[in-house]
Amino acid sequence: MLKAILFDFDGVLVDTEPLHLRAFQKVLAEEGLPLSERDYYTKYVVLDDKVCFQAVLSENGRPTTSETIRCLVDRKAGLFLTQLKTHLIVYPGIAEFVTMAAQRYRLAVVSGALRHEIEYSLEAAGIRRQFEQITAAQDVRNGKPDPEGYLHALRQLNQKAPVTAPECLVIEDTVPGIRAAHAAGMRCLAVSNTFSRHELSLADEVTPTLDAYDIASLVQRFWN
Repeated sequence: MLKAILFDFDGVLVDTEPLHLRAFQKVLAEEGLPLSERDYYTKYVVLDDKVCFQAVLSENGRPTTSETIRCLVDRKAGLFLTQLKTHLIVYPGIAEFVTMAAQRYRLAVVSGALRHEIEYSLEAAGIRRQFEQITAAQDVRNGKPDPEGYLHALRQLNQKAPVTAPECLVIEDTVPGIRAAHAAGMRCLAVSNTFSRHELSLADEVTPTLDAYDIASLVQRFWN
């Protein structure tokens, strides 16, 4: 029986990856470091801000002290939030899908984004109250493909009412996200917003959009 749906955030609910890229590029350019769109999407898109900056600096022989990383993360977060307030794009049909799903299932967000970014976006989209739990970058030490985020959300959900990993569906848009879901013992529906259907073939199911998506047919296949 399906009891809970756990959503990734960037690339699933909101189209924020271009905003993240521009903010990363601006901060890194100020440090004399280039970041191409290709490198971002092939190497860094699944990383949280801290790990992304650590990786880029390390690959370019730059120091990665905690103070350096903290400053870069703070600068990037400020730029990103400014862009978010004027360029937030919610994927088509998301509000309707989330509202429909919340009538039958418990909902959570599991993301490497910062909590205030998630909270702001969900409020702006008018769907914050549908989510019982938010697991953000601040809540975990290890990002995807490590299952820590999904296991953290599961523990939080269990504080209110019992739910097991096999009773959860994860909705993701990247391969590391799919791997994290499976490592947590959960099934995964992938949305091909960021990567192609072929690249996401590890998922239990792949869809081009959540707009008018038939969740009942997926439940029939895997939970009945």
